[in-house]
Amino acid sequence: MSKYGNVVAVILGGGAGTRLFPLTRERSKPAVPLGGKYRLVDVPISNCINSNITQIFVLTQYNSASLNRHVSRTYRFSSFSTGFVEVLAAEQTKDSDEWFQGTADAVRQMLPHIRDWRIDTLLILSGDHLYRMDYRKFLKRHFSTDADVTISVIPSAREEAEGFGLLKTDGDGRIIEFKEKPSGEALEKMRVDTTRFGLSKEESENRPFLASMGIYVFNYKKLTEFLEKDNSWVDFGREVIPAAIESSNVQAHLFKGYWEDIGTIRAFYDANLDLASRLPKFNFFDTSSPIYTRSRYLPPSKMHDCDVTDSMVSEGCILNGVNAVGSILGLRSRIDPGTRIEDSIIMGADFFETYKEIRKNEENSLPHLGIGSNSVISRAIVDKNVRIGKNVRLINSENRQEFDAPDGSYYIREGIILVPKDAVIPDGTVV
Repeated sequence: MSKYGNVVAVILGGGAGTRLFPLTRERSKPAVPLGGKYRLVDVPISNCINSNITQIFVLTQYNSASLNRHVSRTYRFSSFSTGFVEVLAAEQTKDSDEWFQGTADAVRQMLPHIRDWRIDTLLILSGDHLYRMDYRKFLKRHFSTDADVTISVIPSAREEAEGFGLLKTDGDGRIIEFKEKPSGEALEKMRVDTTRFGLSKEESENRPFLASMGIYVFNYKKLTEFLEKDNSWVDFGREVIPAAIESSNVQAHLFKGYWEDIGTIRAFYDANLDLASRLPKFNFFDTSSPIYTRSRYLPPSKMHDCDVTDSMVSEGCILNGVNAVGSILGLRSRIDPGTRIEDSIIMGADFFETYKEIRKNEENSLPHLGIGSNSVISRAIVDKNVRIGKNVRLINSENRQEFDAPDGSYYIREGIILVPKDAVIPDGTVV
């Protein structure tokens, strides 16, 4: 128990993740791989652990098997600790036979599972954001202002603001107005002078909106009152927060660091490739606040006659004569000679194939796990356990922006090629 009483974190796993399809075809959003070896859910969980918050629930309702597997294998606290990370999937009960209808409804349906924990404060997080935050500062703001609810906010540019809940505060940081995803004239009315929050005049002109990060601290008793007041309130942004502003002390906590909502294929692609840049916006090398993930005890990667530039290479890779530029090569990636990888995310594999298995697959004209020789992969996301043959060119040769292959072997979203998990791309294929 912290000095703020008993704090429990709830990480919202989101809906079906349709905007991240096909990466979410067989997994929930929090379980989507990140940075070659992590999962999206590792970010908020690690932030919690680094903030000494070790009682964590992850809520999900779609494709939760891989998330369950990852969490159970990764986050094991001491038997003498009260810490845990537990996945709670949506379920039908005698009180509710419906799936989660929104963020607030998900927490409402979860309350019976946590009532016995004698909770003072509930920290509500999202499972698909990339950022590093010390939640102790968030909690300090919440308690120093005697708030019922505190919302973490970030200065936002106009082109981004339409996609978020926007708010206004008084001089003391108390939220006095909240609009969920306004547009047009309603958007313009939400402009604020962000110099009051420490931004320079130039920064304030570029980022004149305060956007909700979808991260909340609730007084637990107040939260239960809100959720029990009206069962038709299913979303925090649309219903609960506006109602709370009218009746309660709702405060803003300004976050000035890097934050990215990984809700679309474009956002996922850009955020991942930035990790491989020379000065990434998000730094995995910060030893003071590490991002944890599953320990796999894989061998070091082997690279023979390779040219690898501005890229990240994970453990257990076997690279022969590979030219990789601005890319991420995930766990157990096996790539053959003459292959060029550029501006792409290769997620790797969940297991190694033996030489015997590789030879048997060749006899059956099945490529080995990984990428065959003399192939070119450009501006692509290749999911796990994919088999790409020899002389394959995934280059979007027709410059399509949106396309679904009839056999489901690949998709194109915003000009980015996506090869789904377990797909097979035969020798000589050109996309």
